[in-house]
Amino acid sequence: MRNLITGGAGFIGSHIAQRLLDRGDEVVVLDNLSTGAAQNIAGFRSDERFEFVHGSVLDQMLVEELVSRVDTVVHLAAAVGVRLIVEQPLKSLITNIRGSENVLEAAWKRGVRTLVTSTSEIYGKNSSVPLSETHDRILGSPSIARWAYSTSKAVDEILGLAYHREKGLPTVIVRLFNTVGPRQTGRYGMVIPTLISQALDGEDLTVFGDGKQSRCFCYVDDTVDALISLLDTAGTEGEIFNVGNSEEVTISELAERIIDRTGSSSKVRFIPYEEAYEQGFEDMVRRVPDTSKIQKWIGWEPRFNLDQILDRMVAFIASAREMGPA
Repeated sequence: MRNLITGGAGFIGSHIAQRLLDRGDEVVVLDNLSTGAAQNIAGFRSDERFEFVHGSVLDQMLVEELVSRVDTVVHLAAAVGVRLIVEQPLKSLITNIRGSENVLEAAWKRGVRTLVTSTSEIYGKNSSVPLSETHDRILGSPSIARWAYSTSKAVDEILGLAYHREKGLPTVIVRLFNTVGPRQTGRYGMVIPTLISQALDGEDLTVFGDGKQSRCFCYVDDTVDALISLLDTAGTEGEIFNVGNSEEVTISELAERIIDRTGSSSKVRFIPYEEAYEQGFEDMVRRVPDTSKIQKWIGWEPRFNLDQILDRMVAFIASAREMGPA
């Protein structure tokens, strides 16, 4: 198989590329390196089955040319991280909506099976536990950048479903819940890398709000297992699947566990949302995935618990520091 991964030099995309190469596939990565990094794919750049194209999903002609040469598309290219979304809302909207439209149109012209990655941000402020794929979206005002981002990803899903239902494009949609693992950084507000780095530096661990908001974290190897299995499995077309771990933790608890597992003398410092992001910023209290659908369809379930994830992330970040800049 020959696969195109948009955003393939990013954290998750690079892991998918590596897994596909390991099983003997060919991989083409399209990435403009705005949030991805060349070092993420450095380990397999010399593989003759790998091709890197420096470009954007906003380049319609380039997207069409690349899609014409592959059997499948994994569409990951998108704005990532709460901080980037808040600071650059227009760029996030254009990248997500226009980029996805370009990818889906090109895939339809060639009949190429496409996996579209979405996000748990889709659910907005819906704090039902656990959240299933059919739960309602509950959003705040469009003037708040976070909900504009959520809406842009909903448009991606709607486009993917419309191309499937009206034009027959084999499209699978996946909603990711807080994936974490090696190659992820805290650069755009990713909480676990940020807190671990602060703990290793002996700094205060910065927790936004009161720390009572809860999240669930899924290890990247588990996420990649799910995405590739869904891409490979016939009959998943036109469906939406949650992918995540159901082990819930408050951010305050998470900070304390990181302090414990790093042996740090750091303390936890709480920062108001309006100071961390913007006036009027809104967060969701709980976000726990219901993964019964994907378990039923392909037998997937996560293998790594939170303590294992934290230990691996601490080891990765500490090792990266010892090695110095790439």
